[in-house]
Amino acid sequence: MCGIAGWLSYSQNLETQRDTLQRMTDTMARRGPDAGGLWIDGPVGLGHRRLSIIDLEGGRQPMTAMHGGPREVAAITYSGEVYNFRELRTELQRLGHRFETRSDTEVVLRAYVEWGEAFVERLNGMYAFAIWDLRTQELLLIRDRMGVKPLYYFPTSDGVVFGSEPKALLANPLVPRKVRADGLREILEMVKTPGHAVFDGMREVMPGEIVRINRQGLGRRHYWKLQAREHVHSLDETIRHTRDLLEDIVDRQIVADVPLCSLLSGGLDSSIITALASKKLLAAGKENIRSFSVDFVDHGSGFTGDAVRGTPDAPFVRDLVEKIRSSHQEIVLDSRELADPVLRAQIVRALDLPPAFWGDMWPSLYRLFQEVRKHSTVALSGESADEVFGGYRWFHDPEAIRADTFPWLTSVTGKYFDGKTLFDPGLLAQLDMQSFLRDSYAQAIAEAPVLPGESAVDQRMRQMSYVNLTRFVQTLLDRKDRMSMAVGLEVRVPFCDHRLVEYAFNIPWAMKAFDGREKSILRAATRDLLPESISERVKSPYPSTQDPAYEQALRDALAAIQADRNAPVTPLLDSGRIQQTLAKPLGSVSPMYERMGMELAVGLNTWLNEYDVSLEL
Repeated sequence: MCGIAGWLSYSQNLETQRDTLQRMTDTMARRGPDAGGLWIDGPVGLGHRRLSIIDLEGGRQPMTAMHGGPREVAAITYSGEVYNFRELRTELQRLGHRFETRSDTEVVLRAYVEWGEAFVERLNGMYAFAIWDLRTQELLLIRDRMGVKPLYYFPTSDGVVFGSEPKALLANPLVPRKVRADGLREILEMVKTPGHAVFDGMREVMPGEIVRINRQGLGRRHYWKLQAREHVHSLDETIRHTRDLLEDIVDRQIVADVPLCSLLSGGLDSSIITALASKKLLAAGKENIRSFSVDFVDHGSGFTGDAVRGTPDAPFVRDLVEKIRSSHQEIVLDSRELADPVLRAQIVRALDLPPAFWGDMWPSLYRLFQEVRKHSTVALSGESADEVFGGYRWFHDPEAIRADTFPWLTSVTGKYFDGKTLFDPGLLAQLDMQSFLRDSYAQAIAEAPVLPGESAVDQRMRQMSYVNLTRFVQTLLDRKDRMSMAVGLEVRVPFCDHRLVEYAFNIPWAMKAFDGREKSILRAATRDLLPESISERVKSPYPSTQDPAYEQALRDALAAIQADRNAPVTPLLDSGRIQQTLAKPLGSVSPMYERMGMELAVGLNTWLNEYDVSLEL
């Protein structure tokens, strides 16, 4: 998996900047706790921190390759996994390449040497990496098609600074800790603008993008985008092809030289991945899959359903474990622990941003991954199936479908993503949040591909799928990457395989929801793998605590901010709204959506303190 960092400066020899490069690389130590390395050649320096997954001894980085002589022609610092590396390796060997390791890193590097920039179209996986071509003196920054793995960059007057996370860039004195109005808007609204990185001047390499830097400057191009294509399969063929794809994807993603597990919620998506992994491991004569779930102290007995979460997870988890006989462990968390300021600071440092919109899911995910990492290094996740197959309630809500905005901000789900409730109305007016939201949505819709002749319904549902696959899912992938890599755990997301995403994107909506349910195709393709209780279960998101003790801890943190005249977030907040919130009686059940304003205010204050951010609005 790993963390990468680097610096290209055409005006200097970066050997003189070794200390800075080392500091940048050291910030990635949690992503790569097993090994580290630096490679410097004149104007470029590449840093690497390794989490060993494939070829534990041979995959050290940065890695160089020679070709046609004794001289090195290319160097790479690489993060991620390429799942078809064995096939590519065989093809490259036939073309005369000799390999010194069993790693996928060397395969990616030699694929570049053989095919040039076009090599990236052959990759299947989740990855983010930098390649320095010694022949052309050019740097390539490349990110996987769905943006599972992060990669940030900061253009300079004579090159670029880059890394897996903003912290790697911020360790370089050229990169300011400054946030302007556009950055604050991204924090305050549940809108993920592709390429935007919040910090002033910093950008993300976009999913499916190549950024090329040479002496002439910086250029960008997409090697992959979602495209509208005619769907030619019948319903039965579509169900069968979906299953075939899932079988192949999971088969590829269970390959690891370290302990592997699955994250099991008892929902349809994670249960499918867990059941398929179990089936394939047992068929290969290996141990059954190990699975983990998360719950809260007394949550099972005290659970109260709401508009989003209708049922607790634990009974469904038990149903699948009983069917597939996996080795299962339930991680039970204390809700009061989740509000610990020390834990919140750890999350902010992992994220480099305020933990917005997901509330207690941030600390619970972090703690879950901490516990999982004690037993496994790689975990399979059911993330992204809802975006791919139309699982969220807003895909089936007429109000959300009609709305001229992002569907998750409408109807009953809107209150789950509104963290602005305690912020100063004058500030929100100054930022013109409504225009920001309108423009962001218009940009997303303008990007969405159109299939000539498709019905108005299919066109609208294609737009719905597009904004979910290019905006909403990015927030989920970011959350999972930062929380998992902060504890040195690699999380794989089989539903983000680009072949599956492309295929499902073009299934007509009437077929995608043929039985009137969410994720109809997915249910039909996997019914034989699962207990009926799970096949028929209504969508329920990642669990959130309902313990009033968690909310009380949030209130205490908010009250402390209000009492501190020097709290950096204070100028952004409305004291009257804070007093009203603190005066409300604490209920016997604490719904997540009631806490979002407090979550963002407290998280933003922690971030401003921890990162010494300069707000220039």
